[in-house]
Amino acid sequence: MRAIDIIHAEHRALGAVVQAFRHVLDSIHNGTKQPDFELLEALIEYITEVPDKLHHPKEDDVLFIKILEVVPDAQALIAKLQDDHEKGAQSTLNLRTALQTYKAADAKAFAVFEALALRYIESTWKHISLEEKELLPMAVKRLAPQDWAGIDAAFEANKDPWSGPTGEYRALYSKIVNLVPAPYGLGPA
Repeated sequence: MRAIDIIHAEHRALGAVVQAFRHVLDSIHNGTKQPDFELLEALIEYITEVPDKLHHPKEDDVLFIKILEVVPDAQALIAKLQDDHEKGAQSTLNLRTALQTYKAADAKAFAVFEALALRYIESTWKHISLEEKELLPMAVKRLAPQDWAGIDAAFEANKDPWSGPTGEYRALYSKIVNLVPAPYGLGPA
């Protein structure tokens, strides 16, 4: 069940990024920091690239299919999680557009961007929680060792949430860590 460890690691990495995103939004909202558009763009790029293009496809195309083969009564849960994946992809697209509007306009556009970002962050935490508290325990309990062989292989193919399958996310994650203000990153407090 190596896939479970990989999913946990990817959830932790995404959790760290959305927590940093929230910190950045709060700092802008409270007036303690000016908007850093380079950082905001990097955060949105990460939540678009890693969950939407790396993490969720493995769940949709491998894990969920195997769970449904073995546990057909998981259909409603899987449908909810797949719907979350689709909505998440649309949310990141909307965030990119709202950020460009905010960047081109003035501080008034921040409220729209912030509202979209906070909804995304809240839905991401709910989604991660649902997977961690319901889906993964059920999978561990109900799937047999032979079921895990293909799942593990698919998740092992790109197991590093910071690097991606060919290292393309390493620089992006490092950039975020270096730009996010302390205590969530290494940037100036």
